Amino acid sequence: MTTGTRALPTGFGRLWTAQTVSSLGDGVTQAALPLLALTLTRDPMALAVVTAAGTLPWILFGVLGGALVDRWDRRRTMWVADAARAVLLAIPAAAAVLGVLSIPLLAAVAFMLGLGGLFFDTAATAYLPDLLSRDPALLERANSRLRGAQTAMSGFVGPPAGSALLTLGRAVPLLADAVSFVLSALLVRSLPAMPPPVPEVRESLLRQARAGASYVFRDRLLLGLALRPAVGNISFLAVETVLALFAHDRLGMDTYGFGLLLTAEATGGLLGAGVASRLGRRLGTGTALTCTAAVEGLAILGLAAAPDPYVAGLALAVCGAAMGATMVIGPSLRQSIVPAHLMGRVASTSRMLAMCAAPFGAFLGGWLATTYDIRTPLYAAAGLLLAMTAVTAFMTSNRRVEAALRAAAPDDAQVGGPDDAPVGGPDDPSPQVPDRESAPTAL
Repeated sequence: MTTGTRALPTGFGRLWTAQTVSSLGDGVTQAALPLLALTLTRDPMALAVVTAAGTLPWILFGVLGGALVDRWDRRRTMWVADAARAVLLAIPAAAAVLGVLSIPLLAAVAFMLGLGGLFFDTAATAYLPDLLSRDPALLERANSRLRGAQTAMSGFVGPPAGSALLTLGRAVPLLADAVSFVLSALLVRSLPAMPPPVPEVRESLLRQARAGASYVFRDRLLLGLALRPAVGNISFLAVETVLALFAHDRLGMDTYGFGLLLTAEATGGLLGAGVASRLGRRLGTGTALTCTAAVEGLAILGLAAAPDPYVAGLALAVCGAAMGATMVIGPSLRQSIVPAHLMGRVASTSRMLAMCAAPFGAFLGGWLATTYDIRTPLYAAAGLLLAMTAVTAFMTSNRRVEAALRAAAPDDAQVGGPDDAPVGGPDDPSPQVPDRESAPTAL
């Protein structure tokens, strides 16, 4: 069903470069914003407000943003979002130079950057399948490269660069990120235009958003793909909330050692993204997702029982590898089977579920550590991930995945029995959903 040997189009190189540059800027700001806030206040709640403000757009406007992306030209949405974020960053940079920077301003900037990220990420997710003619093999290769670059830039290069640039002046890291957005916008602007997926439909925005969310919840495969990162966020945030304390109290690690621990996880993520396509071909997409869920759970279990920092670092590296592979395989499958005119809403609904789950995981981790023991959140997270293995095995099995891919293929749209639950069943509220042959191909 996939060509496997086709080369990625030239346009993907420009998209990859744009997202790599933008991820570098994101990493710079990720480190700079909290450090800037720290120069203004030592109040933990005020610092938390700045951090949390960037996640609020996904929680408040995730599905509506996806509906808007499905109405708009996706290429234009991406470059306009990047250009707007570049202009936005000039405001706190000027405030820093003038000495009027404040916590409310930083929180507002973080919120607006998050809103711009919502539109850019959703539009990019919807644009990529059209650029690659919805070829599952090409999508896995492309997402592997995108994920690897994002991890390297925002996880390895960006944060230390942001900290270093801050020593040159409070406005410097913000201006550096603004430049990255300008470069990204110019590259995205040069990408090939794609035809609109379907003619405009005279429906309210809320109705279209609800149709997109219903499309996810009514299909077991898509729901399984959405639940995976949601449950993962509960588990990983429960671990992340207490990880620094666990490393210090139980493993005897200092600040430098804790940084190495996080680096081990990011390194594993890079490796996992690199082998994701091979893993999916060898095991089948469904089985690969089941295996990565099991590996994540076992790795966190190993972290909880780790007797020393070396075992803990190995456990986090293994967990990061499984996470990296999952974050390539899952989105690639979704992009292969969801009709073009619903891609924005489906992607944003899935992302919103994951983002809403994160605060619950952080609260759960803190409560379990306070009520019981510092290792308890880790054991609970491992239990959730291992339970997710059973759910993944049922909802995203190879059989169900193959049926959905056959249903999405233009020449084979009607293949697959009712037990396979092909995507976009008759109970879907959107009248456009069953028409898979209307999905456009790349120019």
